[in-house]
Amino acid sequence: MSKSLFLRFLPGIGWFFIVALLTCLPGKDIPEIGWLEQIQFDKIVHMGLFGVLVFLFALPLFYNKLMLVSNLRIVFLITLFSIAWGLAIEFIQKYWVTGRDFDLLDWAADSFGSLVACWCCSWILKNKNNQPWLKKMLG
Repeated sequence: MSKSLFLRFLPGIGWFFIVALLTCLPGKDIPEIGWLEQIQFDKIVHMGLFGVLVFLFALPLFYNKLMLVSNLRIVFLITLFSIAWGLAIEFIQKYWVTGRDFDLLDWAADSFGSLVACWCCSWILKNKNNQPWLKKMLG
């Protein structure tokens, strides 16, 4: 992998470690705000964390010259890895993080955020040459 290609993936790699850090905080370090818990705000956070993860890893694909089918396959693989990472984090929380446990709904939120980002990235890849504003934005 060339140095410039690696640099394009740095935002995704950095975000991966931020997600790992945030999701592995001990339970006592996570503030409890009553009304946010009532609306399940943590699920929105999970969707956002994993949606951004997929988007940042897919971002370099917006600028490469691979065939559309190849790019879409890569986005799909990124999404599968993100969903698997979300499941792995739930097991990490259950067995190794104090005050945290396995939450299937957290994993569902991780997966949903990943899938929404996959859909958005796929749409961008399919339309980047057909939409003047998108073509201009992507250069």
